[in-house]
Amino acid sequence: MRFFLCFLPLFICFSACQKTSPQQQAAYDIIPLPASMTPQPGHFVLEPGTRIVLEKEAESLREVALYFASVIHEISGFELKVKDKAAKKNNIIFQLDEKIAGDEAYHLSLSASQIIIQSRSARGAFYAIQTLRQLYADQQFPAVEIEDAPRFPYRGMHLDVARHFFDVAAVKRYIDQLAFHKLNHFHWHLTDDQGWRIEIKKYPKLTEIGAFRKGTLIGHYNDQPHQFDGKRYGGFYTQEEIKEVVAYAASRFVTIVPEIEMPGHAQAPLAAYPELGCTGEQLEVWQLWGVSENVYCPKEETFAFLEDVLTEVMALFPGKYIHIGGDESPKTQWEQNAFCQELIRREGLKDEHELQSYFIRRIERFVNSQGRRIIGWDEILEGGLAPNATVMSWRGISGGIEAAQSGHDVIMTPTSHCYLDYYQSDHPDEPLAIGGFIPLEKVYGYEPIPAELEGAARAHVLGAQANLWTEYIPTVEKLDYMIFPRLCALAELVWSPADKRDFDHFAQRLSPHLDRLKGMGIHCANHLYDLNAAIQPQAGKVEVKLNIHAKEGSIHYTRDGSEPTPQSPLYEGPLQLDSSAYIRAQAFRADGKPGRAWEQKIVFHKATGKHIQLTHQPHDKYKGGGNGSVLNGVLGSDERYGDAEWLGFDGNDFEAMIDMGQDAALIKAVHFRFFKGEGQWIYLPAEIHILTSSDGKEFKEIAVQEEISGENKVVEVTMPLHELAVRYLKIIAKNHGTIAPGRQGAGNKAWLFVDELRVY
Repeated sequence: MRFFLCFLPLFICFSACQKTSPQQQAAYDIIPLPASMTPQPGHFVLEPGTRIVLEKEAESLREVALYFASVIHEISGFELKVKDKAAKKNNIIFQLDEKIAGDEAYHLSLSASQIIIQSRSARGAFYAIQTLRQLYADQQFPAVEIEDAPRFPYRGMHLDVARHFFDVAAVKRYIDQLAFHKLNHFHWHLTDDQGWRIEIKKYPKLTEIGAFRKGTLIGHYNDQPHQFDGKRYGGFYTQEEIKEVVAYAASRFVTIVPEIEMPGHAQAPLAAYPELGCTGEQLEVWQLWGVSENVYCPKEETFAFLEDVLTEVMALFPGKYIHIGGDESPKTQWEQNAFCQELIRREGLKDEHELQSYFIRRIERFVNSQGRRIIGWDEILEGGLAPNATVMSWRGISGGIEAAQSGHDVIMTPTSHCYLDYYQSDHPDEPLAIGGFIPLEKVYGYEPIPAELEGAARAHVLGAQANLWTEYIPTVEKLDYMIFPRLCALAELVWSPADKRDFDHFAQRLSPHLDRLKGMGIHCANHLYDLNAAIQPQAGKVEVKLNIHAKEGSIHYTRDGSEPTPQSPLYEGPLQLDSSAYIRAQAFRADGKPGRAWEQKIVFHKATGKHIQLTHQPHDKYKGGGNGSVLNGVLGSDERYGDAEWLGFDGNDFEAMIDMGQDAALIKAVHFRFFKGEGQWIYLPAEIHILTSSDGKEFKEIAVQEEISGENKVVEVTMPLHELAVRYLKIIAKNHGTIAPGRQGAGNKAWLFVDELRVY
C-alpha cells in the first residue's frame, strides 16, 4: 500500500496524458529516443483478462510490477493481477535478466500476444514502464522490439528554491517529470542569500530568521532604481517534509543532491547568525538578486557550524553527493579582514583564492569522513582542487576539461546550453527572464564530452545537468514554461546514443509529446511553429532565411508590413534585400492553424550588408547570428542582450573593420547601441574611437568619445563626423575593464554588448 500511494500521482498523470491516437503513435514518438527500436506489425491489446506475470526469479521486480498494475487500472479500468504463471495468451511478463548490461538498461518485446519486460534491476524495469507510458494509446500498445540503456550515469535537473520557494507538492510534481523523462538526479538548491529553506534543529534561527525576507525585487535587476514589493516572503521544508520528498524521489529512482552554499551566497544564514561573518554586522535576508558581498569567515566557529549543519543534512539525504556550492564568492571581506589575512599567512597560502581552496578542502575532509563526496561549482578549481571533489562546470567547459584531465569526475552544465532560466524565444511576448538566449535546438545540440578530452579523461564526464534559477520564476506555471520542452532535449542528449540524435526527428516526436505533457497539466512553451530567422549581410545585400522546427505546413510572407495569409507569397528560399523592407511572415500548419506571427523591419544605411572583420570574436554564448549581425539593418531587443542581434565580449574590446566597398562612401555620422546591465556585469564602453583608411592597413583616427553614459538598459550614442569619403572604417569600443569593489562581479572583467552599427 505504501508503494501504491507513493506512485499514485504518477498514475493520475499517466491516465491524463494518454490521449494521442494510434495514428500518431505509429511513429513511435518516444522521448528520450531508445538506443535501438525496431517496429513490428500489429498491436498488443489490453483486455480484462490480461495477466501481469512476475517470473519466479524476478521477485526483486515485484514492486515495479505492482506499480504497473496500478497504472493499467488507472488508464483502462482493468484490475489486472500480478501472477506467477502466464495465461495462454495476452500476458505482460516481467523477467530478470542478469545478462543485460547495466542496472538502468532494459529490453522490451511487444507483440500481438504478449509484452516482455526484461531488466537486471527494478530501476531498468521502471524505465521500461516509462517507455510503455509513451507507447500506449486507446487500450493498446504498438508492437516493437526495444533495447535501451542510458549514455551517461548522471542525468540531472536542478531547482533553486531559495529565490522563490516551491512547496512539497510542487517539488514532487517536478520529480515526477524527471522520472518520466528518465533523469535520475535532482539537484535541490536549498540555501542562498535570499533564503534558507531546510530545517536544521541545532540552529533554529536558520529558518526562524533566514527563511524569510522582507520583500522581493519588482521587475528585472537591471531596472533602475530598484523597487521592492514590501511583502514578507519565504518558507522552508521541515525535516519530516525532507524525508517525505527523499522517499518520494527514491520510489522514482531519482537521487537528490542537496546544495548548502558556502563560503559565499551566505547572507541568509548570516542574517540568523551574524557572528559567522567577517564583519559581525547584523544583516537582513537579502531582497536583491545577484551576489551579496557577505560571506562566511573561515574561523573555527564557522567550520563547527557548517559541520553541524552538514551532519543533519547527510542524515536526511542518503545519496553519496553533497553539493557545497563554492561559486561566486566575493573576496573583498576576506581581503579586508585581519583574521583572514593572518590565516593566509599562517597556512602559507598565496592569496584569497587559495584561502577558498583551504575552506573547501576542510569541508571536503569532513564530508569524506562521513562516507560522502562533495560536488562544487567550477570555482572550487581556483587555488587548487579538493582531492576527491566532483566539479560542475557552469562558466563554460574549460573548468570541466581541466578537472577531467586532472582525474576528477565532472558534470557538465554550462551557461551556454544548460541554463533554462534564460530566454528560449526572441519573440517580444516572452515572459521576463534573467537574460541570455538558449532556444530548444541549442540545448539539443549540446555535446557533454568536450572534443579536447582524450582517452581516460573522457570517462570522467559523468553526464550533464540543466539548471533552473528562480529569480524570475515565482509560480509553477512559469516554472513549467521555462523548462518544457527544453528538459525533453536535455533528457535525450544524456540518455540517447550520440549518433542517433537528430534535431528534425526530435522535433517530429516532440509535437505529440507536448500533447502528452499538456494532458498531464504541464504548461509547456510550444515554439515548434514559431518562425526562426537568420538575417545576415551578403555582398552588399541582406539575406533573410526563415524556418520552423516542425517540418510540416508552409511559410507565407509579405514585404510591405501587411498581414500574411495562406494566399501571400510562399516562402521557398532565402529572401535577398537591397533596400529597406518590413518583412512579416507566418507558418500555416497542414490543418490550417497558424503559428505565431513574425515580423521585422530592416533599415538600410550606408554600411548595411558590407563586409565586417572583428579583431576579437564575441563569446560563444553571445555571438548572435554571427559577426554580420551588427550590419544587417536590424536592431536588437531593448530588453534582452542574448538575442540574434547583440554581440557580447567577455573582457575584450569591440574592434571592427568595415569595408565600405570600391566606391568610397561619403559618411557624416556613426550611430551605436550598447547594452547596460551592471547587475549582470555588463558595462558601457570606456571610450569609442573611429578611424579610417584607404588601404585597410594604415589608419587615421578621426573621432574619439571618452565619456559614454546613460540610465536606460540600451544606451545609444551618435558620433557626428565631418563628411568625408571612406573606404575602410575601423570602430573601437574599449571595454570598461575590471569591475570595481562593491559592485556585482567585483574583480572580474566586464562584459561589453554591441548592437547594430548604423553609418550615415
